[in-house]
Amino acid sequence: MVNPPAVRDGTALSVRDLTVSYRAVRALHGVSLQVPRGEIVAVLGANGAGKTTLMRAISGVLRFHGGSVGSGQISCGETTLTKAAPHRIVASGVVQAPEGRRIFGRMSVEENLRVGGFHAPAEVRKRVFDLFPILGERRAQRASLLSGGEQQMLAMGRALMAQPKVLLLDEPTLGLAPKMAEHIANTVTEINRQGTSVLLVEQNAALALRLSNYAYVLDVGEVALEGASAELAASDEVRRRYLGVSEDATPVLAARRGITKWKG
Repeated sequence: MVNPPAVRDGTALSVRDLTVSYRAVRALHGVSLQVPRGEIVAVLGANGAGKTTLMRAISGVLRFHGGSVGSGQISCGETTLTKAAPHRIVASGVVQAPEGRRIFGRMSVEENLRVGGFHAPAEVRKRVFDLFPILGERRAQRASLLSGGEQQMLAMGRALMAQPKVLLLDEPTLGLAPKMAEHIANTVTEINRQGTSVLLVEQNAALALRLSNYAYVLDVGEVALEGASAELAASDEVRRRYLGVSEDATPVLAARRGITKWKG
């Protein structure tokens, strides 16, 4: 099993032995991961694997969906976030752009951004418009009139208004045309290049592995596989299960590459 990526300047986000349930149904079983400062970490897995539950637990909104943390710890730097209120988590520097965008359709682009960071200085809004020029051009437009891709830009821009240390992205390319998905992917890279750590949940495994430094694969609520993204992308097991490459591979092949453990 390959060790997690070296943490040169510390860990931006840490999840340790996290267990989550929805009433009597266990959704996450002892999940552990870390996001080193300044890096992109991806979380992959099939539908129902627990990816969105993980993001809800980190961002503090789990209880609004009928879930609860049973055990484990979530922290940002030295700050413990386990079971903290969402506004406390945002204040600590962990901010989510949720799956499905969740923009305020009746409000303008400008108003949506102000919700994300009401007291944010002007340079933060300028950063958002530099990353997404179309939002600057349409700042007075009602958000519901934006295209799907533009709404995704707005959701990400709104999250950036809170000046996150760690940006949580839940399926940012879901439902987008390939050209727009590539544009969003390039922007994620630029956001990271500017110093924001990113935890990326993405159904498009090939895209996620290309963007990230390190990746975790969830399977039925557990971390089944982890390793450097480039090595996972070369794994026969990952290629067969998540990249659509039809090969007669087994978990042993992944183990022989020395990248990780597979619980299968």
